[in-house]
Amino acid sequence: MATPLMSYRDVSYWLSSLDEPLTPRPPLPGGTEADVAIVGAGYTGLWTAYYLAHADPSLRIVVLEREIAGYGASGRNGGWCSALFPTSLTALGRRHGRDAAVAMQRAMQETVREVGRVVAAEGIDCDWARGGTVVLARTEAQLGRARAAVAEARAFGFGPDDLALLDADEAAARCAAEGVRGGTYTPHCAAVHPARLARGLARAVERLGVTIHERTPVSEIRPGAAVTPAGLVRAPVVVRATEGYTPQLPGQRRTVVPVYSLMIATEPLPEHVWARIGLAGRETFSDHRHVIIYGQRTADGRLAFGGRGAPYHFGSRVRPGYDREPEVFAALRRTLGDLFPALGPDVAVTHRWGGPLGVARDWSASVGLDRVTGLAWAGGYVGDGVSTTNLAGRTLADLIRGVESDVTALPWVGHRSPRWEPEPLRWLAVNAGLRVMFSADAAEARTGRPSRRAALFGRFLGH
Repeated sequence: MATPLMSYRDVSYWLSSLDEPLTPRPPLPGGTEADVAIVGAGYTGLWTAYYLAHADPSLRIVVLEREIAGYGASGRNGGWCSALFPTSLTALGRRHGRDAAVAMQRAMQETVREVGRVVAAEGIDCDWARGGTVVLARTEAQLGRARAAVAEARAFGFGPDDLALLDADEAAARCAAEGVRGGTYTPHCAAVHPARLARGLARAVERLGVTIHERTPVSEIRPGAAVTPAGLVRAPVVVRATEGYTPQLPGQRRTVVPVYSLMIATEPLPEHVWARIGLAGRETFSDHRHVIIYGQRTADGRLAFGGRGAPYHFGSRVRPGYDREPEVFAALRRTLGDLFPALGPDVAVTHRWGGPLGVARDWSASVGLDRVTGLAWAGGYVGDGVSTTNLAGRTLADLIRGVESDVTALPWVGHRSPRWEPEPLRWLAVNAGLRVMFSADAAEARTGRPSRRAALFGRFLGH
């Protein structure tokens, strides 16, 4: 069921801060035909349409969106356009070989530059700031993981210009969180306003002749067609670009798990507070704990901060009510205050939001096209989709046109992740894993020693 029109600005801080009306584009009026039908007007669908239309303007491309462009994760995320890929170099090397792992990482680094190029070329005002990412270490266990991350990078031929180990002073010079002992820094990340990127990309796609139908739910994807209440959209190629909403489609319940990530944003902070916090280059920031946290300094001077921690819901259910978990919001505010004591109790949190992201069973994002059925897909980004979707869109554009290229040769192309376990095993495993990671972080904060339980659970997930 579509969201009431007046509530789109309530979905996230990012959507609320747009200086444009969020009036939906016209829905699909009836059955139609296209060369390529794309289900989902988030980053994956829009990037795919963008590169297809650039490569072949004669293609009839139709994008179908249940809500509005940028409604899902593309309008709610932390705004990291990074070179992060959810599968580690070591895991990629084990599955596909060292050269393939290096090629994948280099492609992700190039993708950050490519997104920046398109943002400039299309005049998309999305507060692009390539300040890199600093990941802090605040315990001995976290410092050990920082060292291990750098050692892994070096083993695959990546030098300090790709990932540098920071001592306490170097880390604090970038992000002066409490109790910093060191960390890592990579330049391969830009902070962005994600909703502005999504909405600007949608307009760029339309300028290229692509048709976007909003308020048009797709109830089924089948070979040769996408099924909507208004009728069939028939096309020899149908692209599934639905990420965390994928389990709502028939036959896709166990393809990915929709894991909720929640965020808060503070009021704009005065300069004397920023002088104590740092992030002068708008570096994105995190730390080396197990339960992921992430943040950025927004262009209007807020701290936008998020993390995992919301429970997985039985049956892979996705509902608007799950976007709001008061206990998780409170925990995020406590964590933010722990990181930055300069944020006293008087600093207000003005926005709270969340949404689902997609996690494949083997923690591997994938992109592909079944040439027999004409069904294409991309997803399972595990929260690293702002940039990865661009690489997916370029890859799908080549696959659909039958072009062999460097991107179609990457190891994630054609990968098929195993399906998640049926319920109740899925619910038990995912939520048990969340508890393990929380308890591991708490134990490490007390003792400083790394958690064996967390490492074992990571191996269970195939991460």
